[in-house]
Amino acid sequence: MPVELHELPPELRKSLDEIGNLGVSEEQFHLTRKRILDEAATSETLAALDAVRVAALGKTGVVSIWLKLIGGLPPENRAPASYRFNRLREEVQVAIADRKAALDRAELDAKLARETLDMTLPAEAAPLGSIHPVSQVMDELAEIFADLGFAVATGPEIETQWYNFTALNMPETHPARAMHDTFYLNAHDGEEARVLRTHTSPVQIRAMQAAGGSKPIRIIAPGRTYRSDSDATHTPMFHQVEGLVIDKGITLGHLKWTLETFLKAFFERDDIVLRLRPSYFPFTEPSAEVDVGFSVVNGKRVIGGSDGWMEVLGSGMVHRSVIAAGGYDPDEWQGFAFGCGIDRLAMLKYGMDDLRAFFDGDARWLKHYGFSALDVPTLSGGVGA
Repeated sequence: MPVELHELPPELRKSLDEIGNLGVSEEQFHLTRKRILDEAATSETLAALDAVRVAALGKTGVVSIWLKLIGGLPPENRAPASYRFNRLREEVQVAIADRKAALDRAELDAKLARETLDMTLPAEAAPLGSIHPVSQVMDELAEIFADLGFAVATGPEIETQWYNFTALNMPETHPARAMHDTFYLNAHDGEEARVLRTHTSPVQIRAMQAAGGSKPIRIIAPGRTYRSDSDATHTPMFHQVEGLVIDKGITLGHLKWTLETFLKAFFERDDIVLRLRPSYFPFTEPSAEVDVGFSVVNGKRVIGGSDGWMEVLGSGMVHRSVIAAGGYDPDEWQGFAFGCGIDRLAMLKYGMDDLRAFFDGDARWLKHYGFSALDVPTLSGGVGA
């Protein structure tokens, strides 16, 4: 409430009568106060309310100007004037805060009303289920690589450190182990701690062992992997696909042709351009990061063309130590391997911008990005059906 003259002690009342020294009459004071509070109380939007705040309490606001003028009053008049105008400022601040809270509540109530689901209603007759984009991309990958003679291989998600690291040319003291933010499980007495696999590469070793070191191998290994990382482009659990070819006379040219054929089929474009950059992976030598050309369409990057380059996967010739760990003679057998994130492939192909949404379980997101059960990928009908 405002401070009225009759509420003040007699010694302050006389000084306040001289408020005209600021050029502010009692009538002007009350009219200004009423106008500010009325405007605050009737503001329909946050923008309008902020305009009231600036007009009253901003650097050039009326209340701020009055407070600045107090310093020019005679010393005996400063206390009562300061008291009254500071009380006015507090009153305006409270009125604005109350109105802002009311507007925020109204906005939230409106949003909740719009998004309300009546759980007592009967289920719709039509099926609501959709194929998740990750599942769809896995099917697309299997279809493409099956046409290239690859089989699908799987392996356990809880791995020994030998399969996850050591057999892939990362012994216990190898610095490459620090590249993986690994989830370690509690170890039983006398046993080495197992890990949630950090990549699908252990399937390479298991596939070579299963082949007995004497048969050519052409596999892809899609599946879940785990690393302690989380942001817009990383999640603690994500999906990878690993590709492996073991045969005699395999060269880097076979790798490049395979990747080029795969990416053209996956993105369903013939203008796919690849660039292989030297890199380092402990399980391949030589190693290469694979970039794909993109074009800028309506301000967005679209795979295809050569306006710029975008990294999509890692690859290389299988390291001799890895071939030997799988039971093959590295002097007789050669191979190449590659790996990429399935979630990232889905983002690039279908225009998604946040990896975390893949795992939120939001039915609205899945309704927008999901696929009908009848959208079965085929090379003849299109893998992105």
